[in-house]
Amino acid sequence: MSVVFAFGDAELNPALYELRRDGARVALEPQAFDVLLHLLEHRDRVVSKEELMDSVWGGRFVSETAVTSRIKQLRRALGDDGQAQRVIRTQHGRGYRFVAPVTEAGGSTAFGGPASAPTQPSSMPARPSSVPPVQYTTSDGLQIAYQVTGHGSRDIVLVPGFVSHLELDWGDPRHAAFLDRLGSFGRLVRFDKRGTGMSDRPAGLPDLETRMHDLLAVMDDADSRRAVVFGYSEGAPMAVLFAAAHPERVAALVLYGGYAKRLHAHDYPWAPTREERARYAERLAHEWAWEADLRAMCPSADEAMALWWGQRARAAATPTTARALVEMNSVVDVRDVLRSVRVPTLVVHRRGDRDSRPEEGRYIAERIPGAQFVELPGADHFVAIDPDQILDPVEAFLNELDPAAPPEVSLAVVLAFAADEHDLVRRAAVAGGGRQATTDDGRPVVTFDGPAAAIRSVMDAVTGTGAAVGAVIAELPRDARPIPIQRVQVAGALADQAASGEVWTTATIADLAAGSGLSFRPGGELALPGVGRQTVFRVIGAGPPARASRPTPAGPGAQIQGR
Repeated sequence: MSVVFAFGDAELNPALYELRRDGARVALEPQAFDVLLHLLEHRDRVVSKEELMDSVWGGRFVSETAVTSRIKQLRRALGDDGQAQRVIRTQHGRGYRFVAPVTEAGGSTAFGGPASAPTQPSSMPARPSSVPPVQYTTSDGLQIAYQVTGHGSRDIVLVPGFVSHLELDWGDPRHAAFLDRLGSFGRLVRFDKRGTGMSDRPAGLPDLETRMHDLLAVMDDADSRRAVVFGYSEGAPMAVLFAAAHPERVAALVLYGGYAKRLHAHDYPWAPTREERARYAERLAHEWAWEADLRAMCPSADEAMALWWGQRARAAATPTTARALVEMNSVVDVRDVLRSVRVPTLVVHRRGDRDSRPEEGRYIAERIPGAQFVELPGADHFVAIDPDQILDPVEAFLNELDPAAPPEVSLAVVLAFAADEHDLVRRAAVAGGGRQATTDDGRPVVTFDGPAAAIRSVMDAVTGTGAAVGAVIAELPRDARPIPIQRVQVAGALADQAASGEVWTTATIADLAAGSGLSFRPGGELALPGVGRQTVFRVIGAGPPARASRPTPAGPGAQIQGR
């Protein structure tokens, strides 16, 4: 039986990866939990910062600030006054020591000294010796955790669902079997999305565009030039956007249990309403136990899987993060991107899935050119239940793949400028990461991978100069220079008709920028070349990324912002 440490009103259970106070769970980052456990296990002495860095971060370079920030988090979580230091005492110039009286279940009481029968429990399930350690790469100044397993000449990148934890992912034998078999198809690259798992936790949560850039950083660091991208559940929309925007990096696309939109619409009736999602987000934050949620996600799960599921989820995200993730996912809408996916695609869905309906998988497959759809029996959404059932059609699909050159077109955001545009605005767009180009009739444009970065790059310059900019998403020939004008003429029309000092765009851009902090307002209908009359949107704000922001036409003059 694993040891449980009790001290004051707190209990630390390493086997469940839990800290409780007065019986209530206390949210902790994984590294903070491990710091506390290490101090507890070595409470007979002072533990140096260097030892903590080596033990908790496994030799990865971190500054001493990483340790001090976790100590502060622990003191807040334990109600340990920074002056009295009744639980963790700072020994200046030497390190830290756990000083509170401790009782071990099955052991004895110790007062700042060693327990009578010291044990060495692990704070998480043992990682198989054959699994390489977690690695880190930098994206936008943040550390993104990834792990490479498997073998073969083919690369497979797994884009996980709601939460993941690269080390705890191996803790359930059925989920480990899923990862092992997927890794038998090729070299498997997995990562924890920013804000979750072992990756850095920035303030707020990013939109799909930002997470897509994290995926690029992971692939680059793992030396994966082109891979099969496998996205499941929440990972499916991001995988779709990535395949459309970067087909040169995607050999094929596999989607399981995915969706194109997370909120109900008249032409997408299977998703929950905004009110239902809001109630779900609040319930999840207040009941961050996950075993209850497991009944919907995995009705076939047993008690052992439920314990692992809860441990993994709580280590991967706090209740506040869980709420923010639900809110962020509620604004996802990649319906207009589906037709731009030009890589071989397999869509797999279980018939009784309660989280995303099989109609949603069929919707995706019908709109991606040439996609295959496989419907499986069963009601479990999670990949760890009967993983062979999911991976059998995946293996058959991969075995039939023919090596093919990347598609000749890719999805890009295009900025066009009014005829009297200020060169300052165009230079600002290039400085913000855009690629300067010219149409075949000589009009300058700048292209981006995603809408948020494109619009943010010019907002200050547009306001300062009074220039007008049009932004659209378009399929562009990857190697064509100059760009055919018919591909971007809508952007030019928007720029020519936009008011001075404004950026005008389309509903598709507004949808894809949801969650980025950008705000949009409908600007009426315009006759646009090649597409007819459409509602256009004005960008009215570019604040910091929001937890939820879903632009939906709400009548003339209504401000478009998420809840």
